[in-house]
Amino acid sequence: MVKSFMTNMPDQCGAFLAASRIIERHQGNIVRVSYNKAVDAHALFLDVEADNAVLSAIEGELNQAGFLKSVPHAKIILAQFDVPDHPGAVVPILEVLNRHHVNISYISSQSNDSGHASLKMGLYIEEPGVMDTLLRELSALCPVQILSYDSGEKKLDTTVFYLRFASEIRRLLRLTQEQTNEFTYYANLIMQELDERNEPPSKTFEYINRFARFVAEHNGAAYECRVTHVPLTEQVRAVVLEPPFGSNITVLEDVKTRALLVIDSGFRCCARYTLRQLRTVFPDFDERKREMLLTHSDSDHTGLAESMPVIWCSQRTADCFANESLGLPSPREASATGLPYYRLNKLITEYAVPPLNRLRILNTSHGDDEQPISPIGAFLFGDMRFNVLQGNGGHVPGETMLIDPVHRVAFTGDDYINPHNMTPPQKEFDRLAPYLARSVNVDSPRYHAILRAVLAMLDGKGYLIFPGHGGVVQRTEAM
Repeated sequence: MVKSFMTNMPDQCGAFLAASRIIERHQGNIVRVSYNKAVDAHALFLDVEADNAVLSAIEGELNQAGFLKSVPHAKIILAQFDVPDHPGAVVPILEVLNRHHVNISYISSQSNDSGHASLKMGLYIEEPGVMDTLLRELSALCPVQILSYDSGEKKLDTTVFYLRFASEIRRLLRLTQEQTNEFTYYANLIMQELDERNEPPSKTFEYINRFARFVAEHNGAAYECRVTHVPLTEQVRAVVLEPPFGSNITVLEDVKTRALLVIDSGFRCCARYTLRQLRTVFPDFDERKREMLLTHSDSDHTGLAESMPVIWCSQRTADCFANESLGLPSPREASATGLPYYRLNKLITEYAVPPLNRLRILNTSHGDDEQPISPIGAFLFGDMRFNVLQGNGGHVPGETMLIDPVHRVAFTGDDYINPHNMTPPQKEFDRLAPYLARSVNVDSPRYHAILRAVLAMLDGKGYLIFPGHGGVVQRTEAM
């Protein structure tokens, strides 16, 4: 074991020799020494390696000889900073340390060709109570890794845990410093919540890590969708893209006018790869008239919003986006416990509020919240006429479904998903996603009432059903 001592040496010959003889007498090994007379003529930092009993004996004799500063609760941590390689970059770090009266026991810096320098510092903290605040302030300036610390200090242990976690996510998802700061903030909120409930953080953060890693590993070149072509009417045909994670993306094509209607669109972090697949199916995708229709406001459905000139949605969904644009919480963020999880979800998946000036409202009526499902309007595309139905807020406020009773075609959004026909990546992601939303539904009793109403309306009635997630349910299949 290595223990750090901040000694208070008299400024005279032989002082270090006397301290070294004490350490040698107890068979301790000095593994690091740091001294700068210009900074403090008396402060000499020593790292000594020995077992606990020997270190205690050394500490006692050094103290008896008057070599130890009288700071019984002081802590030393070794931190590494990823500092931008430009003049003055270290100054904000030093200002934070100075503000909290933190002494530097060791410093080493080396520049490289990456545009950043690796700066290692040993920080001697006389007031351990400031460590949590200190580390959060430092991590807001630049990426920080804690290389060594006293893991017996519970509060520090917790702080180091989520800082290391945020640093790992930063590297995995290539977050900016601003995004990393936000990630650290919400990770800290989760830590506080778990700490208040006396729950260990390991399982929760393991699932968040797996969620982020899944997103990184199944995006980019690995982003492959299951593609299904489905004729609907003489004039309209559908193409369904099922990504490895996120909602289904269904494109209705009017073969007469060549217009396209995109129903839901996955996560924003996958937008460029979703568009790549759509351009494979529709080579002139960007030249066609195209509109989008959102079944609800969840981040896993809105990924292509910035690429669509027109976005149809319910009034409640539009209200949700308007509130988010003002910095107000979404329905899933309304509870204090749910907010940090969903904010991490948004950071990991690069969510952005859809452009409000492109929204078009589906409603011609408000609907009846006394009923699980009620009509709010109609929507026409090609030779199809859809009844627009709204749920009363079970999955999320503003949830809508499109039902064409003549051609027996239904788009259910997430008020019905098809777990019986998912790809292996979809199944894996489906097990991880609840940990980043805390609950799949805003109001579970209402959701189950909506689901019962959907099943009663569609199951066994010869409908071709397009769920929010999972494969298309054929007309002869049970839901």
